[in-house]
Amino acid sequence: MKETTPFHSGFVTIVGRPNVGKSTLMNALIREKIAIVSAKPQTTRSRIMGILTDPAYQLVFLDTPGIHQPRTQLGEYMMKAVRDAMDGTDCLLMLADVTSLGERDLAIAREMTGKKVPAILGLNKIDLTSRESLLEIIARFDGLGFDEIIPISARTGDGLDELTRQLVKHLPEGPHYFPDDMVTDQPERLICAELIREKALRHLRDEVPHGVGVEMMGISQAREGLTEIHATIYCEREAHKGIIIGRHGAMLQTIGSEAREDIERLLDTHVNLKLWVKVRPDWRNRTEDLRSLGYDSK
Repeated sequence: MKETTPFHSGFVTIVGRPNVGKSTLMNALIREKIAIVSAKPQTTRSRIMGILTDPAYQLVFLDTPGIHQPRTQLGEYMMKAVRDAMDGTDCLLMLADVTSLGERDLAIAREMTGKKVPAILGLNKIDLTSRESLLEIIARFDGLGFDEIIPISARTGDGLDELTRQLVKHLPEGPHYFPDDMVTDQPERLICAELIREKALRHLRDEVPHGVGVEMMGISQAREGLTEIHATIYCEREAHKGIIIGRHGAMLQTIGSEAREDIERLLDTHVNLKLWVKVRPDWRNRTEDLRSLGYDSK
């Protein structure tokens, strides 16, 4: 009788400080742009699922917001998203940026290795450091209880094959949780809203991005091959509204043009994207506003 190769599957929660490359890593692993990325910290606000399926395994990644001390209701929602993603996970993947390590990374590492599941440390951005520095960093984390410590670069792809092998090794035998062609559980309208927010994060001044939220007002097929999308960008101050719109509408046009290109690739159709900008003072501290923007804090 022919032996069958055991199929491994499970949930892998990606954790770490803000801006260490968690979303970039998940996108690289599943080879699809599911989570938005930017140079601004705390870009990811919710738990985002990415699914990598192979004939021998299925890895279900849960990308989470950066671990931080919350100062708003939105921040509290983000930290709850991290805790919820860790509950019932099969493996923890902590990511650390080798170019900006600190005591906070070590504190997170001690917490992660105290869980009753396998814990793997990914040392990210190795393309930006020397071999000598990398060996010193590995020594700092050695002995903290990680099952594996793997140097990687989410940007270049270095080490990602080895990371995948180690994740599969530490996952149990299990079922196909999702169809082979499924790469995320995120609704298209939510991904579209996030793509718009990504472009705003890319172009806006440092004081504006944390107060920006995007609400999808409607998505409809205008005609064959053309989708019409209406979305509102919210900010917390009237002065920020002017910055988002820009002189003669130039900033809003840039945000919309770049977002439209990504949305067209996502939906595989032409898109007519219409954006508005409105002020919602202190929306990050109001439950109803958070829910209307997709941050359900229940």
